[in-house]
Amino acid sequence: MVGFAGWSMPVQYKDSHIASHMHTREHSSIFDVSHMLQTKVHGKDRVKFMESLVVADIAELKDNQGTLSLFTNEKGGIMDDLIVTRTDQGYLYVVSNAGCADKDSAHMKTRLAESKAAGLDVDLEFLDEALIALQGPSMSRVLQQGLKDDLSKLTFMTSTLATVFGVPGCRVTRCGYTGEDGVEISVPQSRVVELTEKLLANSEVKLAGLGARDSLRLEAGLCLYGNDIDEATTPVEATLVWTIGKRRRQTKDFPGANIIVPQIKAKTARKRVGLVSTGPPVRQHTPILSPDGKVIGEVTSGCPSPCLKKNVAMGYVDAAFAKNGTSIQVEIFSSRPCFAGGLCSGLLC
Repeated sequence: MVGFAGWSMPVQYKDSHIASHMHTREHSSIFDVSHMLQTKVHGKDRVKFMESLVVADIAELKDNQGTLSLFTNEKGGIMDDLIVTRTDQGYLYVVSNAGCADKDSAHMKTRLAESKAAGLDVDLEFLDEALIALQGPSMSRVLQQGLKDDLSKLTFMTSTLATVFGVPGCRVTRCGYTGEDGVEISVPQSRVVELTEKLLANSEVKLAGLGARDSLRLEAGLCLYGNDIDEATTPVEATLVWTIGKRRRQTKDFPGANIIVPQIKAKTARKRVGLVSTGPPVRQHTPILSPDGKVIGEVTSGCPSPCLKKNVAMGYVDAAFAKNGTSIQVEIFSSRPCFAGGLCSGLLC
């Protein structure tokens, strides 16, 4: 167990990190992600309120459709990544990172006070619900046994309220942080153990911890807030331009738009890339070097890939070296293994 954002979290369960990783890729695993911040945004001006905080086009979302978005600051930096779902129950459902929970809630409360002072009809409800993620290729087979509705109709980044294995009032969202098919299920705390045990009754399903969650997301090219994105990094530098709605680029009415939008057409000095290599693995803060040994960037995340049997990493390099297939070096213990680098981008749930 390790401490994380004020929570005690399992790095792994009975199985090893690698065994849990591979089980998720081949079958399905349950991840306890109850530490994440869940928020409901109520009121007739809820969309306007949310769009004053994030880069996404929330107004274009259909009922029960969600999107990955970013809280940005006035300097264009990323304050957090989050998923916003427009429900058909008259509220927005927001899931953001545990490590930013205090910052995010304070940020939303400050904007709420400003919005109310301006006459907007909006309110916040911070949920005290559990959240579990069922991830892996057998997820749909496993979960369908506990649902009345056809799970195939719940497409990627859509959400529904459902009774799951006899537990009512669950919000099921088809998304995840592993690169596999999956769902996140918000469930009343009083029933989460019951639901988890019913899922684990299927031999396809095992528990997985933080270790597997990190290596799975890194294989999939998904960012970890605080490592790969932060308040000193813009969405353009992070190759997350796709999270910015087309209408929002035109209206330029989200925080930091005056800095971010011009960067979309112009070149930034650095870009986030994905790296693959053999040899010793690299870790956060390892310098990235050009073929002639010049420092051109830094690794932000890295680990051995159980699936590729190689090392994978993510980091930022000078834009001139960000093209797919570019060879670079990383210095480890005075040796310099060669990496094939390229752009990587992805989704956070």
